[in-house]
Amino acid sequence: MKHAVTTCVLLAVLSLTAVAQQQADPEFNASVANPAYNKNGPRILFDEAHHNFHTTEGRYKPFVDVLLNDGYRVVRNREPFTKASLNSFKVLVIANALGAEEVDDTGADGSAFTEEECAAVQEWVKSGGSLLLIADHAPFGGAAAALGNRFGVDMSKGFTYDPENSAEKSPSHLIFSRDNKLLTTHPITEGRDPNERLNRVQSFTGQSLKGPEDSIAVLKLADSAKDKANREAEASVSAAGRAQAVALKYGKGRVVIQGEAAMLSAQIAGVNKGQMGMNVPGNDNKQYVLNVMHWLSGLLKEK
Repeated sequence: MKHAVTTCVLLAVLSLTAVAQQQADPEFNASVANPAYNKNGPRILFDEAHHNFHTTEGRYKPFVDVLLNDGYRVVRNREPFTKASLNSFKVLVIANALGAEEVDDTGADGSAFTEEECAAVQEWVKSGGSLLLIADHAPFGGAAAALGNRFGVDMSKGFTYDPENSAEKSPSHLIFSRDNKLLTTHPITEGRDPNERLNRVQSFTGQSLKGPEDSIAVLKLADSAKDKANREAEASVSAAGRAQAVALKYGKGRVVIQGEAAMLSAQIAGVNKGQMGMNVPGNDNKQYVLNVMHWLSGLLKEK
């Protein structure tokens, strides 16, 4: 029994060490061939006020660089969300907020946002703002659950696996493609023209989501997908009918909630500097990022 406990602790430490080793890929090409906006594009507020694992100069620098090259203006947020702080922005981006300073701290999976902040964001979206809420596997799902619930989105808060629709030997690195019919028809997957049409995107270990009835499961999970409470858990529950990204309209605004974060950046991790995200060859993740932002900023219209 003592050996089993020691093994579980070691696996948890190794898992957290791997997370800590993630860093932005310095060789990633963030250029945009056909920028959507000139230098006076929509203002994006990127949250860095809630112990965020991903920041503009850290692991999400590739995401920010792509946005800048597409003509958006990105501003870092260092304050609690209020009506006044949100008022001059078109899109709010929140990437892996935490309820505590570090992922392994007590309370990391507690809500990262106060009830007043959740209400401010909800009213801002209702009035015409757009929200990109990115919340990964545990503990990030728990930290973002209260804000997601404001828009009717349920977060599993665990880890999602699907050996039938994933990269080889990586059952949590999920594939969403035209071939496996897990890319739902939506302006985000269609883009502005055939050159922006998505064919295949990949995620890199996240949680599952369930949106309200009027939402669209942009990245749909197959019936074979399973949720686990943690990486080492033997027990699982079906994730059929759930998704890893949902899009919805809320009042005058728009919302995209992502259950996986690495796919929207370009990172390297581990001693072998394995690639994760937009830098992985053969995937349309970079175009996916652009299409998500184009829909949130109102460039992509409903067909």
